[in-house]
Amino acid sequence: MTTLDLARPAPGGLTAELVFIGRSLRHSVRDAESLLMSIMLPVVLMLMFTYVFGGAIDPSGDYVDYIVPGTILTCAGFGAATTASFVAGDMKAGIIDRFRTMPLRAGAVLTGHVVASLARNLLATAVVFGVALLIGFRPEADLLGWLGAVGVIALWILAITYLFAAIGLAAGSAEAASGYGFILLFLPYVSSAFVPIDTMPGWMQGVAEHQPVTPVIESIRALLFGRDPGSDPFVAVVWCAGILLVAAVWGAWLFRRKAGRR
Repeated sequence: MTTLDLARPAPGGLTAELVFIGRSLRHSVRDAESLLMSIMLPVVLMLMFTYVFGGAIDPSGDYVDYIVPGTILTCAGFGAATTASFVAGDMKAGIIDRFRTMPLRAGAVLTGHVVASLARNLLATAVVFGVALLIGFRPEADLLGWLGAVGVIALWILAITYLFAAIGLAAGSAEAASGYGFILLFLPYVSSAFVPIDTMPGWMQGVAEHQPVTPVIESIRALLFGRDPGSDPFVAVVWCAGILLVAAVWGAWLFRRKAGRR
């Protein structure tokens, strides 16, 4: 053990993670514009789809019941993309270089950004549910159904946010981070988020059925409306766990490798 190791012991427990979570939450509160957009964007998107496109898609007026889960997951992607920009901004500003010289676990820095993004997205989700109830959203779930739906939503937000945080580490700038993750923002549009899969062209149906967003959305719908979700929750959890594992390993590797070479 070197003198430097003795002088600067690694923080124990989750101390480092808690410090970085506090840092990212303070940044979120101070960045009022980003916080407001993360809350307003899902509401505006839901209202637009409900009142502009809803009449054409579902003349019965029940389209709001169909659109809410898709709106939440779509805007979770936009919130996660903001995390990529924040991480890339830290990289460009050089603060990651300073963190890299400290005896910190590689995942601690990303954890702060991810938890702050999770908190922002869950707040936005609560607002979406509140507005949806005002415009006619009528879920039929009991307490366990609501807990299950919120759990699936939180797991998806956690997984996709960690992936975008790793993309932010890999990118050379905030603009590049947004560009690299742009394709991921289209996943909800090629799923059952806004229209039933059987209305899509045949070749697109296969894509929509075998990508991660569809089982997550179908699980949320089934849980909120008291239907049998079948195997969708299991498939959704497997997708989320896989994305989270890959993102965590990739992010830790990038932090040790890229930050150390800057």
